[in-house]
Amino acid sequence: MGEDSTVFVGVDVAKEKHAVAVAEGGRTGEVRYLGEIEATPAAVERLVRKLEKKYGRLHVCYEAGPTGYGLHRQITAMGHVCEVVAPSLIPKRPGERVKTNRRDAVTLARLLRAGELTGIWVPDDVHEAMRDLVRAREAASEDLRKKRQQLQSFLLRHGRIFTGRKRWSAAHRRWLAAQKFEHSAQQIVFQDHVDAERDAGERLERFDAHIEELVPSWSMAPLVAAYQAMRGVSLLVAATFAVEVGDVRRFDDPRQLMAFLGLVPSERSTGESVKRGALTLAGNRRARRVLVEGAWSYRHPARVTETIRRRLENLPKAVRDIAWKAQVRLSKRYRRMTTGGKKAPVVTAAIAREMAAFLWAIGREVEPRQAA
Repeated sequence: MGEDSTVFVGVDVAKEKHAVAVAEGGRTGEVRYLGEIEATPAAVERLVRKLEKKYGRLHVCYEAGPTGYGLHRQITAMGHVCEVVAPSLIPKRPGERVKTNRRDAVTLARLLRAGELTGIWVPDDVHEAMRDLVRAREAASEDLRKKRQQLQSFLLRHGRIFTGRKRWSAAHRRWLAAQKFEHSAQQIVFQDHVDAERDAGERLERFDAHIEELVPSWSMAPLVAAYQAMRGVSLLVAATFAVEVGDVRRFDDPRQLMAFLGLVPSERSTGESVKRGALTLAGNRRARRVLVEGAWSYRHPARVTETIRRRLENLPKAVRDIAWKAQVRLSKRYRRMTTGGKKAPVVTAAIAREMAAFLWAIGREVEPRQAA
């Protein structure tokens, strides 16, 4: 075995079968396709035991996708290295027009040996469970938005327009209850829309309650509490940022976090020509979205409201200082960019970019609790 005893294993994962290829260590090591195995833990264990008898150490990789992290956790528990790689960062030849499971597995094994693959951060079981909860809440919120849009569209088609101040308030719901249609079929459709909107709203409230209940017992709870010291970062924003980003200490500097969130400008430069364009928006869209939404709060002058004051209680002084510095700087910058004629999307994107930097600084001051 010697210095090349590590074998690099590429796995093209799927729901029913995994395609497997190996690349032996060294520049001249053989790369070959082993075939397909059943996508079951027992079949994976048999393969790993067989390969480790022959090669000793295994370095396995597969693409991130809908199959999740079960394969990663199983192989890691067996004492071998397993990376989940980012599909968008896998090098591809421009002229390739043939894609098969066999080719994908062989390519993964070869690129892994060459060090050309970028692994993603894999959450633990509890972190993934909280991520599922927060993402389910996001889906419920989107479902409520669609249900409300469907109801509003139905009413608009029939000339029913609410003239009050605020939709979905108590007054608006009383107005909805008073609507009557001549034809029974239309009344049935209207009532179904109303019931669907109410059910979707109750579902969203249940998810909000679950998040509020479970966050305090989570290992990331200290970070979630610290993030809320910043203006525009509510419990939901902080929890979303925490589940999507994880521990910010894995980023060496704020620019890496900004790139992860897609908040860095695109660039197309050559020679002395430097051309920068719009934000890449190629990172984590969920975390980016909540930061952009939170950036709107900096249109107001900097001040510690009663809500923020309660959040600041029992937080370290370093965190409170960072939050106040962020509020003063970002409120000033928001006004300066707005008076300078910048459009709202540009302003909020710039503020969200700096919010990420301040959240990174806060995350460096607070450590997560040890997972149980």
